[in-house]
Amino acid sequence: MKILITGHKGFIGQNMIKVLKDEHTLSFYEPGDDLPNIKGLDWVIHLGALTSTTETNVELMMQHNYDFSRWIATQCRDNGVNFQYSSSASVYGLKNSFNESDPSDPRSPYAWSKFLFDRYIAHLAGSWPILVQGFRYFNVYGPHEDHKGDQASPYHKFEKQAKETGVIKLFEGSENYLRDFVPVERVCDIHKQFLNIKETGIWNVGLGRATSFESVARMIAEKYDATIEYVPMPDNMKNQYQTYTCADIDLLKRYIDA
Repeated sequence: MKILITGHKGFIGQNMIKVLKDEHTLSFYEPGDDLPNIKGLDWVIHLGALTSTTETNVELMMQHNYDFSRWIATQCRDNGVNFQYSSSASVYGLKNSFNESDPSDPRSPYAWSKFLFDRYIAHLAGSWPILVQGFRYFNVYGPHEDHKGDQASPYHKFEKQAKETGVIKLFEGSENYLRDFVPVERVCDIHKQFLNIKETGIWNVGLGRATSFESVARMIAEKYDATIEYVPMPDNMKNQYQTYTCADIDLLKRYIDA
């Protein structure tokens, strides 16, 4: 297959290349490049996005995550190219139920940008003559997170702190903060499997189980003989911080062995 990957220099993009490069012909797009010509492609895998959950510039977020996503999706529609894209569990907000049909509750510009594009796709894509597949990532971790800084996964941040300083900084109350942590290899494998599944829709991508930040920190502290220091959560994070996520993957299991 001929596949264009947007955001190929990012965390998930770099891992996606590893998974697909031996079996498919790949091309790439990053912001700042000339707009891509997608004629003759089989798929676009749209991973490019502004991923900061603390970004407050709404206009910038919408330009990157909504406006361009709509443009490339309609280009795919008009040229008969199937389309996969990355969404986010942040659309669920401060809820305890995470089924694809549950009401959304976005709490940040990032979450709103993802929710609005999901909504656009859900209303229109069923009538398009192409496959459109959205994947709501839960908390992804793995290789090539170095450039993400504060947006890196707890696995990456805690390991970096343990190696460099011997001290892992953990938010107070982290024994009560539970997330569905999913390895990036699983995310990429799901994308790959769905290239051969003739269905349009939006699917959760997680493990279907939740692990506390405390558990992750203690596991890494033990591995590197590090200590844990508890710190207050910054005020700007408190009203949007998801204390619990756990993907409902029943829909995913209908299509692949998950």
